[in-house]
This record gives sequence, structure tokens and C-alpha cells, in this order.
Amino acid sequence: MLSMHPALQGALVGLVIGIVLLVFEYTALSKQVKERAKKYNKVPVFDVTEKRRLATIRNFVPILVIGFAAGFWIIWG
Repeated sequence: MLSMHPALQGALVGLVIGIVLLVFEYTALSKQVKERAKKYNKVPVFDVTEKRRLATIRNFVPILVIGFAAGFWIIWG
């Protein structure tokens, strides 16, 4: 049976976790934006703080991928 290199496996696990975090954060922020728009009778628009939160998570995903790849490689490599 062929097995995947531990670093590649860790990178894929990190990528999946990063994508899940990004989707969760986007849905949570989207819900807040829609509630705020409904409260003030305005069009739902992300403000600067919410855009920065999404950008922070987006920029964290590659670090997460590298960290998981290194961790898997060190532990199981």
C-alpha cells in the first residue's frame, strides 16, 4: 500500500483546517453584517474591521499549512 509523505499529509490537514476556519469566520461575520443591516434598514456591507478579520484568517492559513507540515514531518517523519 502506498502511503503519503508525512509533510504532505500534514500540509493537507492544515489546509483543510484553515479552509474550515475561513469558512466559519466568513459565515459568522456575514450573519453579523446581515443582522446589523436589518437593524438599521441598510444594505449589508462588510466594514473595515470585518474585512481585516477575514484578511487575518486568510493570511494565517499558509502559516497553518506550513506548521502542520513541519509538525507531521518532525513527529512521524
